Amino acid sequence: MADRRSAHPPNGAATPAVRRRPARSANGQVATANGTAPATGGATANGAATGKRRAGSDGRAGTVPATNGHAAPEARREPSPNGARPPADPVTPAPVVPAPDGAVDVWDERVAGALAFLRRRLTGEYEVDEFGFDPELAGVTVHPVLRLLYERYFRVEVTGVEHLPVDGSALLVANHSGTLPMDALMLTMAVHDETPTRRHLRLLGADLVFRMPVLSELARKFGSTLACNPDAERLLRNGEYVGVFPEGFKGIGKPYRERYKLQRFGRGGFVSAALRTGTPIVPVSIVGAEEIYPILGNIKPLARVTGLPYVPVTPLFPWFGALGALPLPSKWLIEFGSPIDTTEFGGDADDPIVVFNLADQVRETIQETLHTLLERRPDPFG
Repeated sequence: MADRRSAHPPNGAATPAVRRRPARSANGQVATANGTAPATGGATANGAATGKRRAGSDGRAGTVPATNGHAAPEARREPSPNGARPPADPVTPAPVVPAPDGAVDVWDERVAGALAFLRRRLTGEYEVDEFGFDPELAGVTVHPVLRLLYERYFRVEVTGVEHLPVDGSALLVANHSGTLPMDALMLTMAVHDETPTRRHLRLLGADLVFRMPVLSELARKFGSTLACNPDAERLLRNGEYVGVFPEGFKGIGKPYRERYKLQRFGRGGFVSAALRTGTPIVPVSIVGAEEIYPILGNIKPLARVTGLPYVPVTPLFPWFGALGALPLPSKWLIEFGSPIDTTEFGGDADDPIVVFNLADQVRETIQETLHTLLERRPDPFG
């Protein structure tokens, strides 16, 4: 038997590793356990090619992305002449979009306005007229809430604003309804927001309003005053718009079955004030207030105990408690009629016949206009 060499080297030296050349297929790819892989670049277990790691010119390793299963050639940077590191690729900054001309941060403006308002209130730098009206306080606190109801909730449509005088005074006479005087508040917003010069309407309120401690102070600050001829005439002589509701509690507290039927206009004191001051009378017709709190009944015993003119029973009150104060979202229409000139009756302010005839003329004008507006609005909540 031929002499065989020992499998272990002498003196316990390690056996040198034998490098085997991998088998290649006909197309030059290295055969793997489950397929073939490219001859260059790393190969994964499933035959997918990975990127090739190669040292860059700065000595750091970079990854060459694989393209179509083969390692893509790496872009080589030329060294600078003095041996310094070549500059990095320039980064293009994101374009800056300039703000539009005149654009102002809304929140900054609101915060600045609120702080200025508080400063004026604390230092007393605001104006109040002889009747206690504070226009700045009304514009900041009450008007935003009423405007939301006016525009979004009741969706008020106004016509005939051109009949209001741009300068000077006017006596606005309107129908009254709705259980609570929401129609007076919406008329105030219509005059303020629809007139070119943002005029304020000075309402004449009933005695009951000014007998209540808190309500009396708020009513005066927001522009109302007592419904009496001396106050009305002073306001008209000062060139103000004055609003009056001659029906009083008879109109605002009438049952729903009598909706849009005008009640008697009292003694016509508003006509005397207009005659003494030579102020035009503007009839105003309001549709929509009758449906916000439909009065189904009146709890008269409770009204007598509390001293109120009525305690209404509506579809929501008193069954749902405080929720009954939520008005129903009816559709409103307000129309300002043609003004009635009173200058020719200046000397007849104390003549009861002249006063009654003018008051009746205003009442008939409002009633006819209500019928027309109701035809334009067949659905109360549409």
